[in-house]
Amino acid sequence: MNGSCRTVLAILGALAATGCVSTSAAERAAEGEAKLARMLEGRVAGQPQSCISAWQSRNLEVIDETAIVYDAGNTIYVARPARPESLDSDDILVVERTGSQLCKQDIVRTVDQSGFMTGVVFLGDFVPYAER
Repeated sequence: MNGSCRTVLAILGALAATGCVSTSAAERAAEGEAKLARMLEGRVAGQPQSCISAWQSRNLEVIDETAIVYDAGNTIYVARPARPESLDSDDILVVERTGSQLCKQDIVRTVDQSGFMTGVVFLGDFVPYAER
């Protein structure tokens, strides 16, 4: 092992010892669930829908390892994908819509900040949560 590899390993070991390394998948999922619970506080769930009128794509938010949320004002729609562990809030969603609505069968890809594809997301139904 050369000197630069030993230096990198030493730095990684020091970061791990101080707790500066990223959290585990279970911790990220728990944090995502807690964030979603705070967003939905005081709201009532409605009937799941396979498509929603999502006019503003900037209102889509990815919650790490949990769900995709669309904020429509008085109603928040939550879609939980088949594999929520693939969701990363640092990724950008690229949605290929089949019509004017956002539907669970639409193709949703994720790309990193550099534009490289990181995965595909298979959405579930959109559950509306309205204000009480």
